[in-house]
Amino acid sequence: MKSTLDELQVFAAVVDSGSISAAAEHLQQTASGVSRALSRLEDKLEVTLLRRTTRRLELTEEGAAFLAQARRILASVEDAEEQMRVRRQKPAGRLRVNTASPFMLHVVVPLVAGFRQRYPEIELELHSDDQFIDLLEQRTDVAIRIGALSDSSLHARPLLHSPIRVLASPAYLARHGTPDRVEALAGHTRIGFTQPDSLNLWPLRHALGERWHCEPQLKASSGDTVRALALAGEGLVCLSDFMTAADRAAGTLVEVLAAQHVDVRQPIHAVYYRNTALASRITCFLDYLSEQLQPL
Repeated sequence: MKSTLDELQVFAAVVDSGSISAAAEHLQQTASGVSRALSRLEDKLEVTLLRRTTRRLELTEEGAAFLAQARRILASVEDAEEQMRVRRQKPAGRLRVNTASPFMLHVVVPLVAGFRQRYPEIELELHSDDQFIDLLEQRTDVAIRIGALSDSSLHARPLLHSPIRVLASPAYLARHGTPDRVEALAGHTRIGFTQPDSLNLWPLRHALGERWHCEPQLKASSGDTVRALALAGEGLVCLSDFMTAADRAAGTLVEVLAAQHVDVRQPIHAVYYRNTALASRITCFLDYLSEQLQPL
């Protein structure tokens, strides 16, 4: 049976204190408990570490040799614990983040400089994927997911709710006219998504409800591709505010059918596995995102 750290600490404390009773007081244990721990250690090592007399304790030759090793072990453990305390105060290490490319480019990337300035010891590794990934398989620490969540094995932290709206470029509208009612969309080029089909539900109030199912004539798998097509004047799109805020501010994309618009917001969550101890670098990243993201 191997020696334990507690037994090493007891042995060192007895030597440093000069007596079992003084060591017990220092360790906040009973004298009998300290005595038993010392006896267990000697039994495991099959040597006598201390000669006990009525007046004092004296190290044996074996005890002196073992004490030197025990002190090195205890010092090494103390150093390791101190490093962990420092890391908690100054998080470090690699952080793998995965999210869809539009959120990565329009939201995460602009925040990287400030995050790295605040936490220079964290090594960011950014991955973009327009499909949901397996966090363990891809060795991902945290993923940012847009839309409804279905994986119950994940812990989710809400980050943002982003409105979606129908948009087009001024150039497209100048060529094809501006629709004034939902039914008029049938005469326009509609750009949508290959999957999931829920992204092709546009937040427009019409005779049959408040979500209009778009049947796109032009489809893409990436939100950035859909945005680029809209900017190029190829048709109408429905996109989230987080990726079109600058376009709308610059006037390169304008809202269409604003009077029929329904306030539908995409939930955006950071997710990680429930059974994963939340490393300080993950907490820092999520706290920083929450601090910097403004409600849309």
